[in-house]
Amino acid sequence: MASMGTFIAKTPSTPHPIPNAFKPQLPSRLRLVSTLRLPSAATAGAAKGRNPTPRRPGVSCSLIEPDGGRLVDLVAPEGTAREALRREAAGCPQIKLSRIDLEWVHVLSEGWASPLGGFMREAEFLQTLHFNCLRLGDGSVVNMSVPIVLAIDDAQKRAIGDLRRVALVDAQGKPVAFLSDIEIYKHNKEERIARTWGTTAPGLPYVEEAITKAGNWLIGGDLEVIERIKYNDGLDQYRLSPVELREEFSRRNADAVFAFQLRNPVHNGHALLMTDTRRRLLEMGYKNPVLLLHPLGGFTKADDVPLSWRMKQHEKVLEDGVLNPETTVVAIFPSPMHYAGPTEVQWHAKSRINAGANFYIVGRDPAGMSHPIEKRDLYDADHGKKVLSMAPGLQRLNILPFKVAAYDTKQKKMAFFDPSRPQDFLFISGTKMRTLAKNRENPPDGFMCPGGWKVLVDYYESMETQEGNKFREAVPA
Repeated sequence: MASMGTFIAKTPSTPHPIPNAFKPQLPSRLRLVSTLRLPSAATAGAAKGRNPTPRRPGVSCSLIEPDGGRLVDLVAPEGTAREALRREAAGCPQIKLSRIDLEWVHVLSEGWASPLGGFMREAEFLQTLHFNCLRLGDGSVVNMSVPIVLAIDDAQKRAIGDLRRVALVDAQGKPVAFLSDIEIYKHNKEERIARTWGTTAPGLPYVEEAITKAGNWLIGGDLEVIERIKYNDGLDQYRLSPVELREEFSRRNADAVFAFQLRNPVHNGHALLMTDTRRRLLEMGYKNPVLLLHPLGGFTKADDVPLSWRMKQHEKVLEDGVLNPETTVVAIFPSPMHYAGPTEVQWHAKSRINAGANFYIVGRDPAGMSHPIEKRDLYDADHGKKVLSMAPGLQRLNILPFKVAAYDTKQKKMAFFDPSRPQDFLFISGTKMRTLAKNRENPPDGFMCPGGWKVLVDYYESMETQEGNKFREAVPA
């Protein structure tokens, strides 16, 4: 893999002290967010005494505060505390975690979902489903658009009975975490699916992998993780926590952090958008904007390129100088992928606030996919960026919509689309890109760096060796 000059690998260090876990406390009478009035773009600015027209943000060298004012850290301290928890697990009811469940434990434990302190109880689950946000005890609102829940079946519910604490174990039975002060409530799968995806059509990848066959109950509570989640796949050094990312941004003296979420290989159109964003931030007056290139590392659908190959491809992009390693931090975002469009893109943006990003790049149809049974996109391509601009709890985040980039046949490179000469531009879809790579055909010169393209070709050759021309089954990336 790449050297330290290219990627940011974790090194042993003493992290800055993190405040104790901050769990949302709801008032005794659940004043949920039904009273929340979503402001228009104009009234949102006026409500804060700002000019409602767009303006250049003020320049500050401090990183954006995490949601709730602090990052939660749900990992037990090293030493005797961890050993005691491992011993305790043997005498507790145990819930075996799926791969996706373990990814959510990872997400929660490092504070990506701050201020959430564990798997959702029913009040948090309902707020997420119906309002895409949580109201905290002080009346403030933080965004939360996807349920982070743990399902159990009838037999597990009976085994738990009236107990208030359970152990969570991995597929091999190794203790991973504890849930305390637990609450068990009904898992209404149809409601969850309909409100998260806007459809109950069959064929939704996350639904089929994690919901359809899951138990009919959800268990929520305070999470305590025995030790940091590791996957031992050769990529753990790139799974930087929000704390570590903030430390790295501070080390680089970043006065702005702009995040780019992706689950696909980086082509030169992506790179153009990222470098142009940095140029725009410099023009705003920032001195050292830093890019967080943040590939999604959890569950992905069958035809997405697996994480290990994507990381190899991203490495080549930096090695070939398409992106500047001095102003780019590459790390893995541990969340599973829902493919829930405008609902999910809020989660992607919110979690990057907790990592220290105050700018978020959003493109066409973020977190979207093709309709599983009809020949069309599942979501309107523009709704994701529109929703982000007015989503509750995301007012502090600056949304940077994509410019449209395509292959300029005259200049023979990726460029921003010029509507005055549309005949000169070629749009190369992800499907077209995958087809070219599978057939060992080269894209037009300037579409992707040669080293990055070779990684894609090598991946599809490896797939042919393993399974002929068939895609692998859907598995976590």
